[in-house]
Amino acid sequence: MFEIRIICDPADKDRVSEALAAAFTTGPARQHLTRDGQRTRLYLTADHRCEAEPWLAPEEAYALAPDIVREIGWTLQTARAVAAGTYTSREFWLRKAAVLDRIALQDESEGISTAAANAARKLMDFDEEPVRCDPRAYVRQQYATWSKQQQRTQLVAAGRCPNCQWLERDCNCADHPGA
Repeated sequence: MFEIRIICDPADKDRVSEALAAAFTTGPARQHLTRDGQRTRLYLTADHRCEAEPWLAPEEAYALAPDIVREIGWTLQTARAVAAGTYTSREFWLRKAAVLDRIALQDESEGISTAAANAARKLMDFDEEPVRCDPRAYVRQQYATWSKQQQRTQLVAAGRCPNCQWLERDCNCADHPGA
C-alpha cells in the first residue's frame, strides 16, 4: 500500500482519479486546494491490483452472517480478551474485519472504509498472506469459508446431516458411512 499525491487543474481531478483507479486499487480521493488556490491536490491511498481471482460478492460472502449488532457485541467483548492477552485466535481478526466490511458496505464514508481496509490488512498479516489483492475481498472469501465450516460443525454437533440438514439417522446422503 502506498500514498499518491497529485497536483492538477481542478477540471482534471475526476479524469486523474479515474485513471489512477483503473491502474491501482484506490481508496476515496482526499482533495485540497493548493496554497495559491489555483490547483487541486489529490491524495489517494493505493495498492497494486489483485491477481485475477473469482472474488465473492458481499451478499454471498455474508449470507450466513449474524446481524451486525450481534457481531459488534461479540467483537467488543472479545476485544477485551485480546487487549488482556488472553485471546489471540484468528476468529477475532476475521470477524472484526468482516463486521467492519459489512458496515462499510452500508456506509461508504472514508473513515469506515479505511477502518475496514485496515482490519482486513490485519487479518492478512495474521494469516501471513501478502497483500496482492483487495484486502476486503480477501476477508469476504475467508469469512464465507469460515462461516460455512461453522454451520457444518453446528449441524454435525446437533446430529444433523450438513448437506440436507435432516437428522443423521433419517438421511440418505452419501456423506454418511451408513447411508
